[in-house]
Amino acid sequence: MLSRRDFATAASCALCSLTGFIASDASAQTPPPATNGTPGVKRKILSQTDGPTPGYTTLVVDIEIEPGVMIGRHTHPGIESAYMLEGGFDLPIEGQPTRSFKPGDGVVIPANTPHAGGKNGDKKSHIISTYIVEKGKPLASPA
Repeated sequence: MLSRRDFATAASCALCSLTGFIASDASAQTPPPATNGTPGVKRKILSQTDGPTPGYTTLVVDIEIEPGVMIGRHTHPGIESAYMLEGGFDLPIEGQPTRSFKPGDGVVIPANTPHAGGKNGDKKSHIISTYIVEKGKPLASPA
């Protein structure tokens, strides 16, 4: 089991994001292709490695979301960290007030916490995301 400290240490090195993997069959062991799942969302795996502890994998993903695309409510079987490069959207995370996620903002979403992305606006959003997730589980599941 990955301790809170292990997650915090790994997350401090990570940049991550919302992606809409929920419509794909991607799992932590098999990375999604560059484009899949939600129409209007492009993903490119920048790196994938085992760890930070046995039973987990870390993926760094470049994500582009076309204007007007909504990311449905979903969860991940591990921590998600995100950094917004351009664009932006409202970011509802269960148990927290909805915030405006804009360029220069970073966010860490705890494992198994429902979240979504909406009101993307008229500008493309570009995000760098890191997922530290359990191997063998779907990368995302509808919530």
